[in-house]
Amino acid sequence: MHHTLRSLTLATTTALLAAGSLAAPVAAAEVNLYSYRQESLIRPLLDDFHDQTGIDVNVVYAPKGMLERLKAEGMNSPADAILTVDISRLMAHKVAGLLQPVESDILRENIPAQYRDPENEWFGLTIRSRVVFASRDRVKPEDLSTYEDLADPKWKGRLCIRSSSNVYNQSLLAAMIVHHGVDAAQAWAAGIVANMARPPQGGDRDQIKAVAAGECDIAVGNTYYYGGMQASDKADDREAAAKVFMFWPNQDGRGAHVNISGAGVTRSAKHKEEAVKLLEYLTSERAQRLYASSNYEFPIRAGIEVDPVVAAWGTFKADPVPLHEVAEQQPEALKIFDRVDWR
Repeated sequence: MHHTLRSLTLATTTALLAAGSLAAPVAAAEVNLYSYRQESLIRPLLDDFHDQTGIDVNVVYAPKGMLERLKAEGMNSPADAILTVDISRLMAHKVAGLLQPVESDILRENIPAQYRDPENEWFGLTIRSRVVFASRDRVKPEDLSTYEDLADPKWKGRLCIRSSSNVYNQSLLAAMIVHHGVDAAQAWAAGIVANMARPPQGGDRDQIKAVAAGECDIAVGNTYYYGGMQASDKADDREAAAKVFMFWPNQDGRGAHVNISGAGVTRSAKHKEEAVKLLEYLTSERAQRLYASSNYEFPIRAGIEVDPVVAAWGTFKADPVPLHEVAEQQPEALKIFDRVDWR
């Protein structure tokens, strides 16, 4: 009996010593992030997160094909978290079963309910609005009112807008479906197509430049592109922005359409705790201030000072519709785009 106990104790001690010697070099805490957002935008945040927590962030920049890559990798994916833009993209990752629920009082407290998943699988980090840009020479502010009004024949041949393959337009149309139903949203989309000054081409900056150049009188685009042009080190960007004014639609009604950049923790996460800490950090006052000063977006948290360029646009009323409801209508929006031949 004594012999057995002694040998067990020896064996256990040897095992513990072996384990201890194997574990001696403590691995640095880390988190693996797949990001749609470019490095210049998020690197300052990730560096600050490392300084605050000691956690290394390894980033794979995947502006295209992130969803397909995660699907292909499955549970073997090294990704612990994703960072992307637009509610439809976030929702697509959830629907594909690539995200997992996160229980965090910090995230619940920092992010208004309309900007996070009811089942806690995705979380908004910044807000952007899709608004109207108009020529200072050819359009008066009183000529503008709502998104609905953009389909009015008075704008025939005067409107520039991106293609239907653009997720920001898909979400805008999905929001129209939420508010007005499929038939009315389709009639609106057909009206937009009828009013186009040219076939859809280019990005949001190109729409603003087209207004400045006189190719159209009004355009639709995201707010932060305009901010980037106003503060650009390129003279032609600044000059184009100066010829255009920004208009917040639907201020007497539901408010301007908003969207988010956001994040989620992957189902395959091997460093879940670190991933959650990263998301919590990105909603902290410190990170939200950094976001606001670097990319002309609006902080997800209330009470954070925005960049002076953004502050100059004034305050606006945002559409309060929960974004998961908008995302649910995205498949229908794609069908409408096809039916009205919005290329």
